[in-house]
Amino acid sequence: MADFFQQVVAGLGSGAIYAALALALVLIHRATGVINFAQGEMAMFTTYIAWTLMANHGWRYWPAFVATLVFAFLLGVGIHRVVIHPVERKSVLTVVIMTIGLVLAFNGLAGLIWSAEVRPFPSPFPNETWVIGGVAISQQDVGTFLIVIALVGLLWAFFQYTKIGLALRASALNPEASRLVGVRVGWMLGIGWGLAAMLGAVAGMLAAPTIFLDPNMMQATLIYAFAAAVLGGIDSPLGAVAGGLLLGVGLNVIGAYVDFVGADLRLPVALLIILVVLLVRPAGLFGKTIARRV
Repeated sequence: MADFFQQVVAGLGSGAIYAALALALVLIHRATGVINFAQGEMAMFTTYIAWTLMANHGWRYWPAFVATLVFAFLLGVGIHRVVIHPVERKSVLTVVIMTIGLVLAFNGLAGLIWSAEVRPFPSPFPNETWVIGGVAISQQDVGTFLIVIALVGLLWAFFQYTKIGLALRASALNPEASRLVGVRVGWMLGIGWGLAAMLGAVAGMLAAPTIFLDPNMMQATLIYAFAAAVLGGIDSPLGAVAGGLLLGVGLNVIGAYVDFVGADLRLPVALLIILVVLLVRPAGLFGKTIARRV
C-alpha cells in the first residue's frame, strides 16, 4: 500500500505540470476554437529565457521566474496580434497551420540561439524528501504542486472578480455581443494568449529541473497536456486541472504495476487515453455535450 501511495504522490507532481500546460491549451481553445500546437515550444523558449537570466546574468531563481512570466505574457500577446489576429477570421485549418509554423520557428530559433546541448536547470526546492508513513514525499513535487494550484486559484479569481477577467470570458463565449457593449475583443483574446503563455512558462520552468533543458524538452509534455485536456474536457478549465492530476497519477500507477508499460510506453498510453476518451466521451469528464439541431 505504501508503494501505491508513493506512486500517487509522485504522480501529483508531474500531473501538476500537465495541468498547467493543459489549462493553457484550454484557454486558447475556448477563445479561438483551435488547439495551439506551439504551446509547448513557447514554454520551452521562455524557459530558456529564465535559464539565460540565471546562468548568464546571475539572477536568482524567483526574480528570474517573475521576469520570465512577464516576458511570456508579452510574447503571447505579441504572437496573437502579429501572427494569429490577421488570420483568425479565416478557416480553422489556417490558424492551426500558423501554430504549427510557430512550432518550427521557436524550435529552430532556440537551437540557433542556445544550441541543442542538453543543459541542467536549477530547482527552487531542495532535492530532499519527507518520509510519512513509509511514503517518501519529494519536496520538489510538493513545491511544484503548490505553485500550480496557487496559480490556478489566482487565475480563477482573476476571471471571476476583475473587469478584465469578465471581459475575457465574455469575449470567448460571445465575441459579437461583447463588441456591441464596447469590449475590445481583439485585445481580450490577445490577453488570453498572454495568460496561456504564462501558464506554459510555469510548466516549462517546473519541468526543466527533471527533464533538463533542450529545444525538444516540451514536445512529449505537450502530448501529455493534450491528453489531460481531452480527458478533463477541452473547454473546461477545471477539467484541464483535474485531467492533468488524474493523468499524472494514472501514468505513474500504470507504469509501476503494468510490467510491459514501464517508463518507455507512457507516451503511447497517453495517446491511447486520447483515443478512448474521444470515442467514449468526446466532451471529456467535465465538458458539456452540446446538441445541435440539424
